[in-house]
Amino acid sequence: MLRKPTQRDGVDFIRSRPVRHLGRIIAAVVLIYLAVCLIDGMRTNSNYHWDVVGQYLFDVRIMRSLVWTLVLTVISMALGIVLAVILSLMRESRNPVNSSVANIWIWFFRGTPVYTQLLFWGLFAVLYPKFTLGLPFGGATFLSVDTQQFYNAAVAAILGLGLNESAYLAEIFRAGFQSIPKGQMEAADALGLPRRQAMWRIILPQAMRVIIPPTGNEAIGMLKTTSLVLAVPFTLEITYVTNAIANRLYLPIPLLLVAAIWYLLITSILMVGQYFLEKKFGKGVAV
Repeated sequence: MLRKPTQRDGVDFIRSRPVRHLGRIIAAVVLIYLAVCLIDGMRTNSNYHWDVVGQYLFDVRIMRSLVWTLVLTVISMALGIVLAVILSLMRESRNPVNSSVANIWIWFFRGTPVYTQLLFWGLFAVLYPKFTLGLPFGGATFLSVDTQQFYNAAVAAILGLGLNESAYLAEIFRAGFQSIPKGQMEAADALGLPRRQAMWRIILPQAMRVIIPPTGNEAIGMLKTTSLVLAVPFTLEITYVTNAIANRLYLPIPLLLVAAIWYLLITSILMVGQYFLEKKFGKGVAV
């Protein structure tokens, strides 16, 4: 809204007022009202059993399962990242065997549900009771080990989560590498830099700006995907533990809230870390 121009010190100027958006104000009031009603309804509803939530929120079994959940997330993501880097390089290779293997790997692990893959890895020791290394077609055997000696539910869960994640991260890394102009590598070649050093010092730092946001989202997704390891079954994860306690108490809702609170807390921490990583690798980029 504009007011009549006035004059001060011989200079004409316009005193303006901001336009009031009545619709925005009404929408904000309605949303705040609904949020307050929701919070008050949850607070006063005895069916939530907030006393039970407080009792088990810091229970020893819950805290132990929380640690195992974080261990599964970190190790599975580390495995996925290592394999993804290898797969992204293989897919860009001029060797048709390397690129074909990478394409088949990504096609298979992206095309089947992670729950199905976890079921397979849980039954891996049944399918292959002995791990044998030797020549094919009945040739000599160099090594034969009982699978149960090194294979357990934790290994199965990590393999299932990590291998599945590698297929998605491989595409993220490939997109990050392709976002860098080819002239960067040509300039590194002109300076005589080895390809590995050029990738590490020139290409990767620039590609991280593209890689970090979706990789952070994948890490958050991995945290929640660990709830599916009951297919293995892995009995130390937080969802499995809270379900076991709920079945004993016949109170599923408060234990679900306990798991949800911890998931939200860890996810919030990961989001903060992702923000600072994006800020660090986004320095010097024109927006």
